[in-house]
Formats: sequence, structure tokens, C-alpha cells
Amino acid sequence: MTSVRTDAELADRVLGGWLGRIAGNMLGKPVEQGEVWTRDRIDRYLRRTDALPLTDYLPGPPAGDDGPALRPEWRACVRGRVHGSCRDDDIDYTILGLHLLETHGFAFSTEQVGDLWLLRLPYLQTFTAERAAYRNLANGLRPPLTATYDNPYQEWIGALIRADIHGWTNPGAPRRAADLARRDAVLSHTGNGVYGAQWAAALIAAAFTAPTPRAAVDTALTVIPPGSRLARTVRRVVSLHEAHMSWEDALTTLTDETAGLHWIHVVPNAAVLTAGLLYGDGDFTRTLALTVRGGLDTDSNGATAGSVAGVLTGADAIPAQWKDPLEDTVRSAVFGFDGVRISELADRTLRLVTLPG
Repeated sequence: MTSVRTDAELADRVLGGWLGRIAGNMLGKPVEQGEVWTRDRIDRYLRRTDALPLTDYLPGPPAGDDGPALRPEWRACVRGRVHGSCRDDDIDYTILGLHLLETHGFAFSTEQVGDLWLLRLPYLQTFTAERAAYRNLANGLRPPLTATYDNPYQEWIGALIRADIHGWTNPGAPRRAADLARRDAVLSHTGNGVYGAQWAAALIAAAFTAPTPRAAVDTALTVIPPGSRLARTVRRVVSLHEAHMSWEDALTTLTDETAGLHWIHVVPNAAVLTAGLLYGDGDFTRTLALTVRGGLDTDSNGATAGSVAGVLTGADAIPAQWKDPLEDTVRSAVFGFDGVRISELADRTLRLVTLPG
């Protein structure tokens, strides 16, 4: 592992994480419906629209296209139509996490996470485990009951998508990042759902100092129980990559091995994300493209892959076709943040950074 060398480099990497997260989210948003937009259907769509290899945002549907319908948000998320980011919960939670740390610092409690949700986040902009936890909060329950009462989504991907801010603010300190992510995650998740948040936070923190995506993946595995299904699945992806299995065959193998889990469950999505990072091999565009082409929760996976890739490369090295259409602007349902500048969010994140030592 290396160190983050200069303030300018750190600022570039934090901004790269924000830009990468938003761009990856936008790339995956039109096909975010895993039971419809399978890996095969995504690639067939890309072939029909002459978009393979995928090097830019998804193209809009051609006239008369009789394939599955893109999500309704596609009109603001496809190439040529992107003018700032779409609103999405994957970005709302990142913004809310920033506000949490600005308000309560790194000693925040799980109860304070819930209080901030009730104050700043509209109920109908929450989904699955987060909606269950929100309802439980509104009915007077406190953690950890908010995660376990009438909540069948406890091991889905929701806590993982909230973890980036803890990685960005703890560069090179994956265990500290994972501890903060766990404190957030237990509001709504248990088991592998919590491990997913810890793993993602550590992965992003490690990306600041890791020489390769593989090194970041290896480091992130050290913060979760080695016998957990999440850890075993991530190690399986690493082994298939080490064996020089093709990306396509690796994902086919992983699909078979995680059969029966919902397309929003954290384990199969972590497999797709890990494959995107390893086979993307540090190339920003290839990492986003492979991750989203992997299917399942495409916008969430694209967002986390973009965050890791953006930290690895820094904002300056992100190709213009990904960052320029964002116009330095974010749409958000978090009260007080709609229309905020991406550069402002990165600057505010930077002011919170704590370095190891």
C-alpha cells in the first residue's frame, strides 16, 4: 500500500469518487430492473444500438424498438440527453451521509442517522430495507429493532449504497471506514447486508492507497467475517479472475452459484461489482461498462464501481464523456441539497477527511 501523497492529489481523488459514483449511477439507471434487464438483454440492446464496446452513457432506444422498455428516467440519463444528474436514492444517501458527518461528526450514533432520515429524506424516496426502517422509526421503534421488525430486505444492497462517504473521508483507513459504515447500516440491515456496507466503505478507503483494484478488493475482505457468504462470494470472483476465466464465463458461473437470491440481494451484486473492478483493471470506462453490463441492480453497482474507479484514477483522468454532461450539478430529494454542485460536495467531503495516524 502507498500513501496519499499531496493535498491536491487527495482533492482530485475525492472529486473523482463523487464524479464516478454519479456517472456510474446514471449509466446503470435506464436498465435498473434485474428481473427484466438481464445481462444478455443488456448486451442485445447495446448491439441493436451499435453501442458495443460501451464507452459512453447508454444510447436511447431506436425508433420502433420492440425490446423491454427502459426505466422512465431514461430520457434524462442516456447519451445526448444528460444535463446534470438524475435524482436517485444512490446519490441521495451519499449526500445524506455527508450531511450526517457535517452535523454530528465521526462519533455519530445509529439513532442520529435515523433522526436525519426523518428530518431530511421523503418517505416515498426510500425503498426496500430503508423504507421498512423509516416506517419503523416513524412508529417509534429504535435501532436495532428498526432493522429487524417486519423487514424482509435485511440482506439486500441498501446499506452498501450508503457507504461511500465513509470511504472518502477515511482514505487509507479501511477499518475505520468500515466501522462508520456498520454504525449506519445497522439502522436497516443485518448480516450480509451490514457486511456489504463495511466491505464497500473499506474498498473505497483502500482505493486511495492501493496500487491496483485487486489490492483494494483484498484489503476490503479483511474487514468482514471470512466465513460470511459475502466474503466467500467475493473470494470466488477473485479465484475465477486469477484462473484467467473470461468475464462472461465468470459471471455465468457466479449467476449459477448465487441462484435463488433476489436481484437486489447484496451477495450477487457484490459478485458483479467485484468482477467489474477486477476485469476493468483500473480503466475507468471499462470498469463502469463491465459492471453495468453485468446486470442486477445496475445503477447501484455502477455507482459503487464508479466511486472506486474514480478514486483510483482521480477526477482529472476520468474521460470527458462521463463528467462533462453532469454539468457539475446534482438533483437530490434530500431537503436543502437539490441542485448542489458536485464540486461543492467534494470540497465539503475533503474538509471532513481524516488521514491515518
